[in-house]
Amino acid sequence: MSLDPARAGEDRINLAEALRDLRRVSGLSGERLAGRCQMSQSKISRIETGRLLPSILDVERILTALAVDEALKSELLTLARAANAEYQDIRASVRRGLHYRQWDLAALEAESTHTRHFLPALITGLLQVPEYVRAGLSRTGDRAPVDTSRAVALKLERQAILHDESKRFEFLRTEQAARWQFCVPSIMAIQLDRLVSLSRGCLLSPSVSCR
Repeated sequence: MSLDPARAGEDRINLAEALRDLRRVSGLSGERLAGRCQMSQSKISRIETGRLLPSILDVERILTALAVDEALKSELLTLARAANAEYQDIRASVRRGLHYRQWDLAALEAESTHTRHFLPALITGLLQVPEYVRAGLSRTGDRAPVDTSRAVALKLERQAILHDESKRFEFLRTEQAARWQFCVPSIMAIQLDRLVSLSRGCLLSPSVSCR
């Protein structure tokens, strides 16, 4: 059985980068684009940096202001719909309880003999340090405060399975995941140090492959 983790924000990041690149190619400043879209400059900035997920209507207004051709406009609106659907799924998980998701993943891992993990924009959960785990589970997208303590504990407990020599794990990591400032620099430094240690095979069994 293969385990393919959720895309965890890839669509949102790709959308933000595409909108930012199109605005730069057009020669418009963020302020001028904001004026054309009847948005604030700070909103445009937050959309382009991925801190704010734009609605489908927001994306359509931006693309219209940038005079994007219909084919590209259709492609990016599809991406916006996917990103917003992902956001709704995250909100549903919050309402249900984030710890239930950890139980689901633990059950899949327990049943699997060979799992492959690939997240293009984040460090894979089984390789995360506690501080990175807390930061990730706190970024739910909801304004209301969420108690993540139980989910954090369960996610960290899942990492014990890496030492089960009856199972095989493969982790494919990207440069983007390492470079994205998902957390404050001090936490990212701790996380990257752990990845270096894991790559050298200091902490894991021979059944784990990190690339």
